[in-house]
Amino acid sequence: METKQFLSHQQMQFFDALGYLHFPGLLDDKIDKIIEEFELIWEKSNQNHDGTKRSVILPFADQSEYLSSLLDDPRIHDIASSICGEEFNYTSGDGNYYVGDTKWHSDGYGARPVLTIKIAFYLDKVTASTGALRVIPGSHKKGSYYADSLQTHLVGTGTNQIGMFGIEGDKIPAVVLETNPGDVAVFNHNIKHSSWGGSNARRMFTMNFTEKFADNQLDELKNILGQEARFWIDRIHGEIMVETASEERMVHLKQVMENDTHLADLTKELKKTMSEPARG
Repeated sequence: METKQFLSHQQMQFFDALGYLHFPGLLDDKIDKIIEEFELIWEKSNQNHDGTKRSVILPFADQSEYLSSLLDDPRIHDIASSICGEEFNYTSGDGNYYVGDTKWHSDGYGARPVLTIKIAFYLDKVTASTGALRVIPGSHKKGSYYADSLQTHLVGTGTNQIGMFGIEGDKIPAVVLETNPGDVAVFNHNIKHSSWGGSNARRMFTMNFTEKFADNQLDELKNILGQEARFWIDRIHGEIMVETASEERMVHLKQVMENDTHLADLTKELKKTMSEPARG
């Protein structure tokens, strides 16, 4: 396979040290069609977003041939390839209508044995006061005093996250990634991130990627994939993502597909104990 390197050495150093990257206007040429497909998926889902709490669909991009093809777009593919290696895994993603504030958190702090990232597509203009993504640079470095201290003192500390720092969550020092439709943000799953002051219908969807798991890590991969049973799904990847996959795309689906075959049984058991699937 041809080696591809979208990110420069400087960008790679920035991501390694600070844990995020922001690409203004990266998909300006596709954003109108992306928004159209986003709305079609929600329409077909028959979910009614009433603005009182976050609404989510998973898997999301997998339900549209066009959104699935973003995985083949060199701009997206090569970000994932640069950071997670040429044999990276695509591990699905969600589509969201967000409501209000999103408190400080990581997407599973140190929960995976390999490097994992999220590529986020924001479909509405958001600013510091209207729900833009905020990140705390360097907070992804699990095992460092700085990152572990933030995990201890910031996450889950009260309704407004005043907690041990004594200030509101939106006053925590951070970088605000104000975005317009067509912008793309990329961040390490470990990084502390949040948003404040947003509307009750902010649209965003994600694509998640990991390094390829080593053979001696496959039991951990199976356990991680099994956790998605809370969304009441039988497989990680949607049918359209798989059915329209090129040979190259299949490289990035294969390891997940080989290790999620137990998901249907886990989902079946979970349905016996829950009245409705998870929403986040």
